[in-house]
Amino acid sequence: MMRFILLRNILRTSLFYSVFLILTEKGLCEELSEQGDNNSPGNTVNNAQEEESVVKDSAQGDKQRIDEKPSEQTDNLDSWTEEVQKEVHNIETLSQKHEASQSSEQTNTDLDNQKAYSDSKEEVSGQENEPSSEEYRADGTAKSNGKAHLTKSSEENDKQGEKLREDHVDSLPENIDDKYDSGTGAAAHLERVDGKENKKETSQQIKRKKSQTRKGRAKKKLIERERIEDWSDNDDYYDDVDELYDDNMDDDMEDDETMDDDVLSEKGLNDEETDSIDSWKMTEKPLDESEDFDDEDDDDELKEQEDLQEEIKQLKEQNQEIKKENQELKEEVGHLLYQDATALLNQTKPNYKKAYSLLEEAAFLHNFTKAQELVALSYLFGDHLPRNISKAVLMLTDLANKGSAVGQQTLGFLYATGIGVNSSQAKALVYYMFSALGGDFKAQMALGYRYWAGIGVAANCESALTYYRRVSNKVAEDVSLTGGAATQRIRLIDEEEQGGSSSVLDEDLIQYYQFLADKGDVQAQVGLGQLHYQGGRGVEMDHARAFRYLQQAADAGNSNAMAYLGKMYSEGSTAVKQDNETAFQWFKKAADAGNAIGQSGLGLMYMFGKGVKKDYEKAFQYFKLAAEQGWVDGHLQMGTLYYHGLGVRRDYKMAIKFFNLASQTGHVLAFYNLAVMHASGTGVLRSCNTATELFKNVAERGRIAQMLMEAHEAYRAGNIDTALLKYALLAELGYEVAQSNVAYILDHGLTSVILENETFPRALLYWTRAASQGNTAARVKVGDYHYYGYGTDIDYETAAFHYRLASEQQHNAQAMFNLGYMHERGLGMRQDIHLAKRFYDMAAQTSPDAQAPVSLALLKLGVFFTWEWIQENYGSLNLSKFTNFVGDDWDIYAMTGLALLFGILLLLRRRQ
Repeated sequence: MMRFILLRNILRTSLFYSVFLILTEKGLCEELSEQGDNNSPGNTVNNAQEEESVVKDSAQGDKQRIDEKPSEQTDNLDSWTEEVQKEVHNIETLSQKHEASQSSEQTNTDLDNQKAYSDSKEEVSGQENEPSSEEYRADGTAKSNGKAHLTKSSEENDKQGEKLREDHVDSLPENIDDKYDSGTGAAAHLERVDGKENKKETSQQIKRKKSQTRKGRAKKKLIERERIEDWSDNDDYYDDVDELYDDNMDDDMEDDETMDDDVLSEKGLNDEETDSIDSWKMTEKPLDESEDFDDEDDDDELKEQEDLQEEIKQLKEQNQEIKKENQELKEEVGHLLYQDATALLNQTKPNYKKAYSLLEEAAFLHNFTKAQELVALSYLFGDHLPRNISKAVLMLTDLANKGSAVGQQTLGFLYATGIGVNSSQAKALVYYMFSALGGDFKAQMALGYRYWAGIGVAANCESALTYYRRVSNKVAEDVSLTGGAATQRIRLIDEEEQGGSSSVLDEDLIQYYQFLADKGDVQAQVGLGQLHYQGGRGVEMDHARAFRYLQQAADAGNSNAMAYLGKMYSEGSTAVKQDNETAFQWFKKAADAGNAIGQSGLGLMYMFGKGVKKDYEKAFQYFKLAAEQGWVDGHLQMGTLYYHGLGVRRDYKMAIKFFNLASQTGHVLAFYNLAVMHASGTGVLRSCNTATELFKNVAERGRIAQMLMEAHEAYRAGNIDTALLKYALLAELGYEVAQSNVAYILDHGLTSVILENETFPRALLYWTRAASQGNTAARVKVGDYHYYGYGTDIDYETAAFHYRLASEQQHNAQAMFNLGYMHERGLGMRQDIHLAKRFYDMAAQTSPDAQAPVSLALLKLGVFFTWEWIQENYGSLNLSKFTNFVGDDWDIYAMTGLALLFGILLLLRRRQ
């Protein structure tokens, strides 16, 4: 009886520990299986099935024995005690032998299992919606390894089981025989493994790493078996504690097996596959070794990914370098096209069509910034390309976003004037600021003027002085010592009043001078030489022509021609190469002839040591001779020597004196030197306003002033919109002439760029700005706009205020005449005929042109005064009906009639 109890406890404990291992190692096995280490042998499926049947039979037999009566179990207790002790000893001996052989056979078993693994994979892979073959193999291996101890024990106890069945055939269950018989299946399985050893030698070399991993599992399995044996040898198993293992434990074990079978059956697995899964669950795989093996694979894969990423990174860098090289080549081509275009534009007779074709190619195909700037300006002004303001705005916006100072300045101009965009003084100020920081001189001038006049910002003299000084420094550097190109400031309103341009020579007159020069007229040669040397008055700068005419005059003995040849050789130009020795010779010849220009030039040679040794005393003597003759350069250089104390004692008062004399003729450097002295308070009290005005004058004489002539030429050629846009740009920079001309064009409604309903308000704005800079005609125009209500409401008082300013400060005859008329009619001031007559007389005295209208006005005034006298003495007469008939402007009609009468009388007198 005790033998059955002992065997039952051993089997129960083994089964319980197997279930425990299944439950505890299930998660770990599944995780290792997912990592791809499915190396369980596949030929253990049949063996696992046999072992599973032994376990089930043992469980059923244990249950039957528990159900037996206590009297039947205790009859043979003494006889069973000795048998049990022998069986325990035999089991321990067999277990030790099995453990010794297990480690030697494990390697061959693993190799054989790899073959079964491949076969099982092919069989299971065809089934759909079922677990993979790796899971089956892993499960079967786990179970077979987990039950190896039970299989070996059943082989050794087979014979004793036969004897027990003979003695106690009635009390032993039948399934115990099946259980012990099943042990032979495990032994047969081991023999099959040994038989296949020779066939797996080649696989052993290939699977060496994986077999080493299996050895680690086998060692760990041996440790677990020793724990089971120690557990079974415990005396507690011989106590009556087995009474506590009631039917509940067996039922739970059966329920667990049933539940597992149901779960596997739902997945469509048969009994063999279920046993394989159970075997996989019982397999113990060393976590550390498997992870090391997988980590090596992961490291290799990670390294490959890193190499691939590094290669991709290198390809991207190469791609960026190629793009950069292409961009540089593209810009280089654009730069070459831009240089070719500028060379065409700088020729004596520019080829504008070809030049702008190259500029468009460089701008649009090669994205060259400078070319884009010129093309955008050409689209805006309509110079040599069709005007397209909207396209110009897009290009300028793109340039401004890229940081182009020219684009930012021009875009600021558009926002300030509202041309092509909605007017916004705030945006204009922002773009001007960015452009000025980028070094654009036009933007700096615009900001200087805004701070000086308080346009869009609070008036700040110091800020205006700072911006204008920056521009003036650059202009002073570009201006030669003998002056710069002449700048013609032509007001359109003056041309209208004078019936034509007095500042521009007619083409016919120029041709006439050329005819005289070709005939040998020395004065004509000198005059044309000076005009082509400095430019101006409608004559373009052409040093080649200037040199030819001056050379002819100099050969004829003209001292002025000699002096100007000395200038050309001293400074160098496109016509002649710079040569100090030749320049000194020509200056010497002119100075010996008493020419002031030659004397001043010779003083410069000694002052700077050009061609001769530097000598300030000789320079001072030659400058003094030139200054005594009133030559502007003599005055300028005398001031310079006194300012620096060169060759003479330093004297700031004398310096200011000579600088003022030079500034009266408009010398740029004279204005600059005076501005520096007033800004620093050198020799005079510091005056920010005076310094700012002087610096402004210098800045407006820079190269940008050439646009004044371009705008005037466009106006004369009939390109009114081009002229308006250029004048408007210069007006934003503070040019009073440009402001006056913009107002004039708008006043006459000659442009289509500005809407018709905005012409008078804008004209009033520009008239006001020009008037604030001292333009008398603009001041009178401002009064007229307020008098008639052009662009604003009618305001007689404001009109009278502007007329009075023009009359008192600038002695304008038109303003005086208007004030007389307003006193006569009582408009904006009290009516006073005596004051009206006084202003009429002042107008006639101020300007001879005002005598005729003043005479008519006085005649009308006499008639009006006579009528008032009649009204006072003979009040029966009433002019109310007459005035209602002809209107309030009856006096104008009367003056018109009188003028016609005088005209007829004069005509009749001439015929006689």
